[in-house]
Amino acid sequence: MPQHTFILNGKPVTVDVEDDVRLLWVLRDVLGVTGPKYGCGLGVCQACTSHINGKAFNPCSVPLKDVRPDDQVTTIEGLPATVGKDLHPMQEAWLEYDVAQCGYCQPGQIMAAVAKVKQARATGREITEADLDEIRNVCRCGTYHRIREAIVEGAKHF
Repeated sequence: MPQHTFILNGKPVTVDVEDDVRLLWVLRDVLGVTGPKYGCGLGVCQACTSHINGKAFNPCSVPLKDVRPDDQVTTIEGLPATVGKDLHPMQEAWLEYDVAQCGYCQPGQIMAAVAKVKQARATGREITEADLDEIRNVCRCGTYHRIREAIVEGAKHF
């Protein structure tokens, strides 16, 4: 079986897994990282949203053969370490605004939000309503209003 190495939440990992296995299954079933959730397996619902090299992506759509040894994969479990705190400011905002109902989509929502704020800042601006409209993660409980409020609040603190 082929070996694959990449950086997960700041630490190098090596797995013996076939090339065509999707990264989401490697994270969840091989490495025990359960923050990214399985929703659709097609990158549509975005419950699995994580970061690769600082950008949002859906590991359910990425075969392991496409992940390079120097790729940095960050899941919700590794997000606080990116700011050196117990919780990332976006996670704190989620708690403050009582966003979650069932909570299933929330790790992906938070990861998408952080990536979107970073994307806006990279262009020299704060997040806008148009940016929020671009976040396409599905929330079956419909807490979109609180999600948007939390993103705006969280963006103020990182």
